[in-house]
Amino acid sequence: MTELKSASETRMRVGGMDCASCAAKIENALLRVPQVTEVNVSVAAGTVTVRHDGADIDALGARITGLGYKVTPADEKGIRAAQGQGGASHDHDPGDSHGHDHGPTDGSWWRTSKGILTIASGTALGAAFLIGKLVPATEKWAFLVAMMVGLIPIGRRAFAAALSGTPFSIEMLMTIAAVGAVFIGASEEAATVVFLFLIGELLEGVAASRARASIQDLTKLVPKTARLEENGQVSEVQADTLVVGSMIQVRPGDRIPADGTIVAGESSIDEAPVTGESTPVRKGPEQNLFAGTINGDGLLSVRVTAAAADNTIARVVRLVEEAQESKAPTERFIDRFSRYYTPGVVVVATVVAIIPPLLFGGVWSEWVYKGLAILLIGCPCALVISTPAAIAASLSAGARRGLLLKGGAVLEQIGKITVACFDKTGTLTAGKPVVTDVLSFGSLEEDVLRLAAALETGSSHPLAIAILAEASKRGISVPPTSGSQAIGGKGVSATVDGQRVFLGSPQAAMELAVLHLEHQGRISALNDEGKTVSVLVIEGTAAGAIAMRDEPRPDAAQGLKLLTDAGIRTVMLTGDNRRTAKAIGRSLGIEVQAGLLPQDKQRIVGEYQAQGYSVAKIGDGINDAPALAAADVGIAMGGGTDVALETADAAVLHGRVADVAAMVDLSKRTMLNIKQNITVALGLKAVFLVTTVIGLTGLWPAILADTGATVLVTMNALRLLKPSRT
Repeated sequence: MTELKSASETRMRVGGMDCASCAAKIENALLRVPQVTEVNVSVAAGTVTVRHDGADIDALGARITGLGYKVTPADEKGIRAAQGQGGASHDHDPGDSHGHDHGPTDGSWWRTSKGILTIASGTALGAAFLIGKLVPATEKWAFLVAMMVGLIPIGRRAFAAALSGTPFSIEMLMTIAAVGAVFIGASEEAATVVFLFLIGELLEGVAASRARASIQDLTKLVPKTARLEENGQVSEVQADTLVVGSMIQVRPGDRIPADGTIVAGESSIDEAPVTGESTPVRKGPEQNLFAGTINGDGLLSVRVTAAAADNTIARVVRLVEEAQESKAPTERFIDRFSRYYTPGVVVVATVVAIIPPLLFGGVWSEWVYKGLAILLIGCPCALVISTPAAIAASLSAGARRGLLLKGGAVLEQIGKITVACFDKTGTLTAGKPVVTDVLSFGSLEEDVLRLAAALETGSSHPLAIAILAEASKRGISVPPTSGSQAIGGKGVSATVDGQRVFLGSPQAAMELAVLHLEHQGRISALNDEGKTVSVLVIEGTAAGAIAMRDEPRPDAAQGLKLLTDAGIRTVMLTGDNRRTAKAIGRSLGIEVQAGLLPQDKQRIVGEYQAQGYSVAKIGDGINDAPALAAADVGIAMGGGTDVALETADAAVLHGRVADVAAMVDLSKRTMLNIKQNITVALGLKAVFLVTTVIGLTGLWPAILADTGATVLVTMNALRLLKPSRT
């Protein structure tokens, strides 16, 4: 069968599960299996995860297929594909008894079992109408036959669900209402109601397919084939056969088939399909690439860093599917409410059907009819799906933007945060220094940078890399050196163009040359801005200086402003020195607490929580781990690394500070959507309940109140898949 992570956890993909009623039936059935301790069902992902103490795996599959669903392997790393042995027959046709198998998300609805059953029921209803007009004496029987075409599969599902622990399923309520209508002489209406019910289920399936496809479509971004470089030869192979360390060639215009690092070549990379960035990013050797992005104008040699099952897109899809199995507090409340709500509806329907005729002389057929209509009105599908549909759509929409939230509880909580605590290095800043200023003390700026770059050639020190990058950016030709010598803790010296040149700290430079007060003042001002300054000395004369700093991310100021505008307090918690941190903080307009150890950050998070704040901690997921764990929501910043994807409660995949504000906005829009859904679900039922009791509406409007509300709620939730206009 299908196992994941440990012997006590089994994950299965379930075909045809596309509504809240489906999820409830499967959950109840599995919880009745001995040794099962917990069941998590995701309608949106079409998956079920069962935690158990050594339960019979085949028995789990048999319970699901017994309800009429199809069990298929979960496509994840480390999962053994199900073979359909024993009772868990994976070749079972769910259309035989369930009718929920709507087939692949990209298939035509009329080819699915549900579509075929709906068409058959509609055809039978149309034929019954014609026969009734042509031969009036057979009208009752014609509509009875038409009703049975759709009701027999529904009744089978109702019976199977009742045996598995769900006696008050929507199928059972539908069956009782339809059979009851026949007994009071409303066979035409009963047949119509069955047909409308099937249409509603079909629309639910189509909507669920669309939601499920929204995240699965990401996997289609990765090409099926790759150009493998081996022994000087290039051959085309299946992309899923690539292993870590493989060398591949990516031509201009091709999609990149795997996560990797550029070994040779330079090109503009269009990351819009994965990150949403509209502007291509220029990348060269040693820079990382995402699978599914598009190579622009250069031929690249790339070393594969992740197998197909572990590339960024595959892990995003896996993470979102697992997150959809985690219920939000609102969703858990609705689930508990519905357990009492549905039996309550049955009681109300029974009272409406019996009390008026017994106590007040009402007409039995009239009040039984109203009671049957109330049964249909009271079906909880729209209410139960109102929350998970919105959460699933939001998780999918977020993932497509690189906003990874690990479950509905995180999605709900992040909209409530009142303080956002940011790490500095690698979170608010890019994590690597860049040259910010080139000072000339007599020589030309270009000469200062040219000679400094010559001294730093071949060094892997971050400051050296910054100087070399700036020289390359300005198109400066770097001369050769001789007699290079590293002076520990001070700098580096060498002979360049026949002159002895030194580059190092201002203190070390003052040992070799005189730094005028004016120059010292300029260096001090740069230091006050949190910049590191290296001074260039040529033959005992100070020639200039270069200032470097780990600069804020391009969107950092705007991202922090978005949070502030949303009423969220922003704070920098950093282990960096106070002067540097204050300088960055001033430029970004953020409160600063500097010189902190990891335990200090954790303590400060706890202090904010004690003051009543809801705290989000945003960091790189490694040295911020204690604070990330302590916060109400821990958000890891990263570029697709395992840490960014697998630690904390959420991850900003593409390292944009503004994406934290986007997470908050997504949460708030989701909660508003859920409130709208609950209002629609309960509001429609309340209206039709009143109109039914006073005799204005009957059975077929009642079923529209249920299936119509379910479709409206689902379609409203799917609006969250569209990008926010904020």
